[in-house]
Amino acid sequence: MTTIGLVAATAAGRRHAGTLAAAWPSARLVEAETAADALRAAWTGCDAVVAFLATGAVVRILAPLLGDKRTDPAVVVVDEAARHAVALLGGHAGGANALAADVAALLDARPVVTTATDAVGLPGLDTLGWPVEGAVPAVSRAILDGEPVLLVADATWPLPALPPNVHVRTAPPPADAGPPVTDGPPGADGPGAQADGPGWRILVTDRVVPLDDRTVVLRPPSLVAGIGSSRGVPAAEVTGLLRRVLADAGLSPASLRCLASVDLKADEAGIRATAEAYRVPLETWPAAELAAVDVPHPSEVVRAVVGTPSVAEAAALRGGGALLVPKTASAMATVAVARHAPRGRLALVGLGPGAADLRTPRAVAELRRAAVVVGLDQYVDQVRDLLRPGTRVLASGLGAEEERARAAVAEATTGHAVALVGSGDAGVYAMASPALEGADERIDVVGVPGVTAGLAASALLGAPLGHDHVYLSLSDLHTPWPVIERRVAAAAEADFVALLYNPRSRSRDWQLGAALRTFAAHRPEHTPVGVVRNASRTGERVHLATLATLDPALVDMYSVVVVGSSQTRIVAGRMVTPRGYRWRA
Repeated sequence: MTTIGLVAATAAGRRHAGTLAAAWPSARLVEAETAADALRAAWTGCDAVVAFLATGAVVRILAPLLGDKRTDPAVVVVDEAARHAVALLGGHAGGANALAADVAALLDARPVVTTATDAVGLPGLDTLGWPVEGAVPAVSRAILDGEPVLLVADATWPLPALPPNVHVRTAPPPADAGPPVTDGPPGADGPGAQADGPGWRILVTDRVVPLDDRTVVLRPPSLVAGIGSSRGVPAAEVTGLLRRVLADAGLSPASLRCLASVDLKADEAGIRATAEAYRVPLETWPAAELAAVDVPHPSEVVRAVVGTPSVAEAAALRGGGALLVPKTASAMATVAVARHAPRGRLALVGLGPGAADLRTPRAVAELRRAAVVVGLDQYVDQVRDLLRPGTRVLASGLGAEEERARAAVAEATTGHAVALVGSGDAGVYAMASPALEGADERIDVVGVPGVTAGLAASALLGAPLGHDHVYLSLSDLHTPWPVIERRVAAAAEADFVALLYNPRSRSRDWQLGAALRTFAAHRPEHTPVGVVRNASRTGERVHLATLATLDPALVDMYSVVVVGSSQTRIVAGRMVTPRGYRWRA
């Protein structure tokens, strides 16, 4: 949100507004002769409004100003005591639901969301990030009421989890786009299919389909329009040609992923204006890359001019895809359209050390965005309450890391939205690396950082990581012990603070002692050593010792061991590693 207008009528309201303004550079207090005038000014001049006023008063003042939920600003109302932040207007489209949550977090209030789908944990059909057409309220109501709804998709797209009453059917479109699709008989396949009974439908397609009061159409970003042109082509000519090509093929412009062309056309004003008109990016490629794309209608004349035998068709097809509309020309422009397969979504989600309040909001959002969640059973159990109804869970026990990684990648490769979860940060001794070893270009990967066990342990110990430090795993399941031993020796000799992961188990009970002896050979015996078990979880325990006094028997696989450097000290019962300068009073 670009600007957030804050409106208050009382001293308490102004104090609360000041809290928001101090935290958000985009927020400002809107003042006028009366609170009503200030609210009207905020409505017309801001993208969102937070009103510290009575809900009834806000409703009466704004009611005459209401227009379209897609363009009206979001409105959140906060009571005098800042106990509740109510998303009053623009819950989905305007972002009021998210704003209410943000306001509540800053004011220690309770967010109140009245949008039905959010209240029961279902994804709103108009919040998926895709253009949506048709009877959104009616079909949403049918989903909420548990009525049977048929979702028919041209392909498997990375949609979030849908409840069990939404029955999914994938019906691949024909190779050619063909004319606009008409309704088929009840139970027929294809984007015109109807559900049995009431016939509530969600269609996921780039094709033009008839709409009725029981149908919603989601427009996936499946189409790439390749554009070629002469220098100085008018924007009206490019726009008109593209509009005609899409209409003749029965394709929806709402499914355009991008326009594409050769690098020489990156600054062509007519093409850029067309991309802006359709609100899609313009992607351009070097002529040599386009020349390598196999096209049905190459031209040596075009090659002589721009260095590739095809611009429109090659740009539309680059990266794979099926050509739906071969190059079609006007006086100064050419257009070709290709359909590209869905890209799966793989979110690598770090859940943090265990405590819910150390789990990031982004991690929660990705869990609710996923249709499939993969992870160690005990980690999945931590977040089951966050998963949407209908989420498919693939959980397994200890020792199956590679199998979980392969399962997550396989699900994403087929087009699903997948969250692969792990404790701490997914990229630190966790699931990100085995998953990414098998993930190819068919998958969009989203990394969600998490608070590591080492950081959680450090915070409990004090500030042992105030200077250079190193993470080391003592597990020889994936790394031979001689390699680990050399790394421990190098860290000890370099005087790094060392965080030791996987320090000791029932079957590996001697490695920690060996590592501690190596550290003791390079730093004083009074060097502090901290052990944190179950950081931020039930049974949390913090133990301080030294290299000379630590008993390895106190350590297990739920522990992180932090070995101080030669400069680490105990100050008031806390481990502190100086940053390299002396404290000055």
